[in-house]
Amino acid sequence: MLKQRIITAIILISLIGTGLFWMPPTGLAALFGGLVLIAAWEWAAMAGLSSVIARLGYAAVIGLLILASAHYSQILTAAPKFELIRDILGVGCLWWAVALLWVRGFPASAVIWRAGVMRMSMGALTLVPAWIAIVYLRNHPYGIELIFLVIGIVAAADIGAYFSGKAWGKSKLAVEVSPRKSWAGFWGGLISSVSLVITLWWLFDGGRHSLVAVVAIAVVTALASVLGDLLESMLKRQQGIKDSGRILPGHGGMMDRLDSMTAAAPVFALCFLLAGW
Repeated sequence: MLKQRIITAIILISLIGTGLFWMPPTGLAALFGGLVLIAAWEWAAMAGLSSVIARLGYAAVIGLLILASAHYSQILTAAPKFELIRDILGVGCLWWAVALLWVRGFPASAVIWRAGVMRMSMGALTLVPAWIAIVYLRNHPYGIELIFLVIGIVAAADIGAYFSGKAWGKSKLAVEVSPRKSWAGFWGGLISSVSLVITLWWLFDGGRHSLVAVVAIAVVTALASVLGDLLESMLKRQQGIKDSGRILPGHGGMMDRLDSMTAAAPVFALCFLLAGW
């Protein structure tokens, strides 16, 4: 199992590195779009769709929504419509605010969203803004650095949560959704993410950006990453499955790797856009 996890992790890191360093922004958009379509295939199962045709159809709908958002926002052109990009990211962030209420209210909240059409809509609100966020960030003059920063914030939150939760995790964060998650892990992950961002700001920013604003963005991004993880856990628990899929040996499905990022990326991108950076 460990060997499989290591091999899969190396392949994923190689894909990310290739997309960021050797592909133009349009290439990365296509690559991430492919990953999102795989995630959509898995989301279809979490939404209760069982047949291959139905799951492929759902993935196709997500693909069409991505193409439509790219066309109308002109995000892959030299003159993107930032107002529309902002609105798409804003809708995505508003959705995560609703998701927070549903996660906190689980299992009672399932009466609101357990219908298949609701869960399919949740997938669209999760996956399309995530794609827009990554493409928007990549098109920024410091796009590669920004994407690595988001990945770093998410990874720091995950690593910090693991070690602090293992050491002090007696008080549970959301026992009905994810029994292993604890408040100690939550605070440890948040502190790790903020510490990483402060260190990077001190080393590389040179005072160009307000430390308060930078820390605020790091905090909401880290919080969003936790919510993304919890939302997927909630859906899997409702559906009675352990992993979103089996495409990544030793890691589960694509959504099991992207869950935190689907929430963190839109929140980070919207904050960055609104800050005018």
